[in-house]
Amino acid sequence: MTASRFASPEDSIAYMKKVAVARSGFSAWLDIEPVKVWEGESELLLVMRPEMTQHHGYAHGAIVGLMADNACAWAGASVAGDVVTGGYTIDFLRPAKGERLRARGTVVKAGKRQVVVRADVWAESGGEAPVHVAVAQATIVPTEIAA
Repeated sequence: MTASRFASPEDSIAYMKKVAVARSGFSAWLDIEPVKVWEGESELLLVMRPEMTQHHGYAHGAIVGLMADNACAWAGASVAGDVVTGGYTIDFLRPAKGERLRARGTVVKAGKRQVVVRADVWAESGGEAPVHVAVAQATIVPTEIAA
């Protein structure tokens, strides 16, 4: 288990709402909801709107990518403090069609200079089973290293 930089799960959610969402124009516009940011794990939820889709009605790849990127960064931030993404790769498994996107990030290895994180993204609709739509891996860098 990876230790958290926050005092409690509730403190981590409050911080992410105040900083990672409210201060990020794109995340605020998307209205991303942090569900969990604790001990090297994150979960976030996005309610889809028509302006987030591409011409087939699926979630645009940039939106799916943002969910994976944020899941990685937020999981990394839970153990390393303020961070930026150094890079990530994503594989789209199938079209992301649904009412919501849910992403989960898990720290694979936290070091002093970088944190390696994996993310999975699912599309959800009503009572249907979630559909796994993307996997990603990111290198997350603490801001004192990135500066």
